Amino acid sequence: MKEPIQKVLRFIAIELAAYAVLAIAYFCLVLQFLGPWLADLFHHQRVYYVVACILLMFGQAIGLERLVTGLSYIIRGGKK
Repeated sequence: MKEPIQKVLRFIAIELAAYAVLAIAYFCLVLQFLGPWLADLFHHQRVYYVVACILLMFGQAIGLERLVTGLSYIIRGGKK
């Protein structure tokens, strides 16, 4: 049995809003705590800067996706 389209759109909107808030919070935390270190790497060791940024991007993608997936599981009441 298919869910009504409005219910699906509501879940998508909730997940998108949660992901946006978490991504902005992550961005601000990285700037606050890692900003000076990343700036120093950028000016003195570009190769390490690139590696650090790629690792941060992977960490953000994996971490935030798992967090949003867990939150959506809780919001849906344990349904997949």
